[in-house]
Amino acid sequence: GQLDTTCHAFVGETVVLPCTTTPPGDLTLSKSMLYWQIGTKQLVHFFQNGQDSLEGQDEKFHGRTSLFLDQMKHGNLSLKISNVQLWDDAEYSCIYRQTESHQTKKSTIKLNVSAPPRIEEPPSPSEQNQIPSGSPVDVPNLIVLPLSFLLLVPLGLWHL
Repeated sequence: GQLDTTCHAFVGETVVLPCTTTPPGDLTLSKSMLYWQIGTKQLVHFFQNGQDSLEGQDEKFHGRTSLFLDQMKHGNLSLKISNVQLWDDAEYSCIYRQTESHQTKKSTIKLNVSAPPRIEEPPSPSEQNQIPSGSPVDVPNLIVLPLSFLLLVPLGLWHL
């Protein structure tokens, strides 16, 4: 199966993997099954007979996945994953099956997970001395101020 879409998220974020039925009609959720899975064995989320059925869910996703239950009957089968982790980086399959008509619809969503952007640390004083004249030397100092302030406040409270 080819990719339908690609999503990007940073570690710790919440991401929505989009999946909708076309045409968007009213779905009978009590007669539907929805699988979200990675490959053929890793179950990410399972919905059947109008409710979540998470007994077989992979424990790495435990408590982190949810569907848009109020929008599902209108064809929104998207999956929300909270607190995204690096190991969530994978190709997900959204498989919707109607139990009566045995119609199956499948889409594939690639999730790319990146580490959160690093906060640059201020240069050490030895590096500051090497800055050529004419460049803004005061910029790194602005970063140092809040750090020292945060360290002083707890110490100050400690002595009260």
